[in-house]
Amino acid sequence: MAQQWKALALVLAIGAGASAHAADCSVEIEGNDAMQFNKNAITVPQSCKQFTVKLKHAGKLPKTAMGHNWVLSKAADQQAVVADGIAAGAAKDYVAAGDKRVLAHTKLLGGGEADAVTFSTAALKAGDSYAYFCSFPGHAALMKGTLTVAK
Repeated sequence: MAQQWKALALVLAIGAGASAHAADCSVEIEGNDAMQFNKNAITVPQSCKQFTVKLKHAGKLPKTAMGHNWVLSKAADQQAVVADGIAAGAAKDYVAAGDKRVLAHTKLLGGGEADAVTFSTAALKAGDSYAYFCSFPGHAALMKGTLTVAK
């Protein structure tokens, strides 16, 4: 009987380890009605083949007044992506269709809504500078952060 308990404990430990490893390849981030993300930096482990960002709009205002999304690009491309996103408009979630500078993005959310995006990390390189931001008009100045790939 003792060996059965040891075997069960081993199976549970292995399962817990697998769950903990999977959690390393995702992050939860919130945007609020004060135009703030609750994180200003995200680190992606180099071992992750895919990464998931779960965005929650923790505020109460509708997306027409205080919409938030999560957009990832190279840091050098951020301003151009924002400008082109604003030109694309709300119907396109403030992300220009087919913009190859956009590495990943969620849809535009209103208060209480949530969305997630899972993207391949193959194009991300350790040492490169990546920015994430909300592309709703005027928000990127405050709602931004850096994404890095751990070496």
